[in-house]
Amino acid sequence: MTKESTPDTLSTLRSQARELLNEFDAADGLASYYALYHANRRTVLYTHFDTTGVVDGFLVRCQTGIDLFRPVITLRVRGANDPISPLIDSALVVGRPYLMVFPAALRDQVGELVTLSESTCNRIMRLESSRFQPDLNTLVVTRTDAEGHPRAEIARGDRVIAQAGVNWRSPIFAEVYVKVEQEGRGHGWGQSVVRAVSSALLDMRVTPLYAVAEDNDASYELALDVGFVDTGAREIMAQGIRVDSSDL
Repeated sequence: MTKESTPDTLSTLRSQARELLNEFDAADGLASYYALYHANRRTVLYTHFDTTGVVDGFLVRCQTGIDLFRPVITLRVRGANDPISPLIDSALVVGRPYLMVFPAALRDQVGELVTLSESTCNRIMRLESSRFQPDLNTLVVTRTDAEGHPRAEIARGDRVIAQAGVNWRSPIFAEVYVKVEQEGRGHGWGQSVVRAVSSALLDMRVTPLYAVAEDNDASYELALDVGFVDTGAREIMAQGIRVDSSDL
């Protein structure tokens, strides 16, 4: 049985979904944020129960600022049964694109029900505080964004050349992003802005995470130099379009 949240039931379903998560594990960082902490008005949570009434899976659909046209989808499942199909049938509209993020171990199961494109396999990295040293680059300007997250920039004139910020933040983890224009590369500015954001997050008692595609060696090396370590967890990020079950 699958339940879809309403404004009145979202809190209860979140408590049930929490049983499938370890909020202190970086591998569950993103899923914990979207399932448990993302803004109520922009979150729909689906929980699935086995024949004994025990929750064995959830899928959460969120409207975000990361992609205004594609809701973010993530999910977790547990047990011998496979609740992925009923969850996807309940939550995804046939033909509509979604931005899907899910454990790499579920790629084949999800791929049977959803057409995946623009797919990357991301390493999930966690900042090791003992390996981290703040950067005192005077070019970096640090501020707070509209969501209350730290943001760091290096500008040349009126153009931002390097920037780092936060994709999402839970009470335990926050995922850091970085963007460096071509003309700003080779100066260590990407490291500088990532260090500034990471330092601000540590001051907030939140552990920075960093997701990097397995084939992005430059970004991986940047993360290592800052003090991130590979947790071993892998996530698939892809555009997903649900397949019409009549076509299967």
